[in-house]
Amino acid sequence: MRHAALHPSRWQRWALAALPLAFLAVVLVAPALRLLLEGWGAESLWAPWQDAYLRGRLIWSFAQAAITCGATLLLGLPMAWVLARLEFPGRHWMLRGLMLPFVVPTLVAAMGVLALMGPRGLLVQWGGPDLQGTPWLLLYGNLFFNLCVVVRAGVDALSQVSAARVAAARSLGATPWRAFWRVEWPAIAPWLASALCLVFLYCFSGFGLALVLGGQDYATAEVEIYTLVAHELQLGQAGVLSLWMLALTGVVAWSYAAIERRMAAPARADALPRRRPAGAAQWLAVVAVVLLWVLICLLPLASIAQGAIHSGASVWEVLTDEDTLLALGNTAQFSVLALVLATGLGLAHALAAQRVLWLRTLVFLPFIVSPVMVAFGLLLLYPQASGSFGVLVAAYALLAYPFVAKALAARLDSLPAHYLEAARSLGASPWRCFWRVTLPLLAPALRRGMAFAAATAVGEFAVSLFLSRPEWATLTTLIYQHLGKPGADNLAAAQVLACVLMALALLAFVLIEWPAEEIDNEEDARA
Repeated sequence: MRHAALHPSRWQRWALAALPLAFLAVVLVAPALRLLLEGWGAESLWAPWQDAYLRGRLIWSFAQAAITCGATLLLGLPMAWVLARLEFPGRHWMLRGLMLPFVVPTLVAAMGVLALMGPRGLLVQWGGPDLQGTPWLLLYGNLFFNLCVVVRAGVDALSQVSAARVAAARSLGATPWRAFWRVEWPAIAPWLASALCLVFLYCFSGFGLALVLGGQDYATAEVEIYTLVAHELQLGQAGVLSLWMLALTGVVAWSYAAIERRMAAPARADALPRRRPAGAAQWLAVVAVVLLWVLICLLPLASIAQGAIHSGASVWEVLTDEDTLLALGNTAQFSVLALVLATGLGLAHALAAQRVLWLRTLVFLPFIVSPVMVAFGLLLLYPQASGSFGVLVAAYALLAYPFVAKALAARLDSLPAHYLEAARSLGASPWRCFWRVTLPLLAPALRRGMAFAAATAVGEFAVSLFLSRPEWATLTTLIYQHLGKPGADNLAAAQVLACVLMALALLAFVLIEWPAEEIDNEEDARA
């Protein structure tokens, strides 16, 4: 058991928790309750299940999330095994490339899927079918966006498997397949369950991908809430539908936090070493994994770049437009300020949430509560301030800080106790221990969490769509405006701006995360 010195005292914990809890109460909980109260009593609690259309939206939301979980597990586990057990040229860069879909903004991911499989996509140009109006666009988008979660969780989990136990099983006559199912699988199953909870949360409560790729026939409940509030002003139906979404996602988030807490343990020293592929079967597995990575993770992004490059010089003049320069400046200042605020909130929340499951679970509230609910709740609760600079920065930080808190919480779980005990025995004060011992040990995780937070802030779409005034337009809202206008030139302009947004997100991620220690020893910020 760890020494108590690793954990803050009760009053220190509450002092640390005061800032993130107050922030969540003002920016998230109160607006969500305001929106729910607006429609409270206007509709029966069972109204969404009694209405055939709304029931279909809820069932489809659940179905597409469940299908995505199954697909990511089916494809991600073999990919993770190859990356964890085999050493081959380009493996390091492939691991980094796996994070591209999540680092790029949601709107860019949706545009990449359209550029590949939409009405004018590469698939149609190559003689394939037009998948517009089918569920495959959204399912492929979900897979593109979430496969990395399962793969990185699998790689990290397999690195924790005891080499001694595997060797003992093999020495007793177990085949490699039997050794995997009897030794490795029980060890990695909790990690995969944790990752699949996150995948379900992202798909079930996702907005951007469903808005762009789902269409009218395959709209999810989140898109329906937006439609009910923004276009039909049916706050009662939206509020009751939101209650059901909150209940379902809350159960999944609590399950995730409980699984993660049970997994907390220092890294094993006897992990299985990677080896070069031996034989045709293993080399074939490597080739299959690389091809799968290209098809799922790279092709959509390459399709955007291909469309932008071939759009013509006149389209690229959109970069010099006054609206583009304004949006670029707004995106930069919102992202920087939100990152600073998110870092402080995430650090305080992670330190306060050690050994406190309910505090650890609260960090997932920004994922559980729909951005639509938050945005319109802010409009109702703070009508004079909604759309202001401060509210927008706070909303950006709200969506970004869970990545910092999650990365730090995972690192705190695995910190060795004897480092801090040695510092305290030499007379160091608690503050000096934190500054000289704990913080340097947390630095790689902090950089990693900040990298994901920065990428999230740069590409934030949902809240910007609802709250942003014309003077606070961002690149995401500008891209969506171009997508809503007819004509090939507007589509090409959207692709050019998407390339710029993708480059900004990648630049922010790389500049912050690159100094971190070797990726093989890192935990993914989302898993």
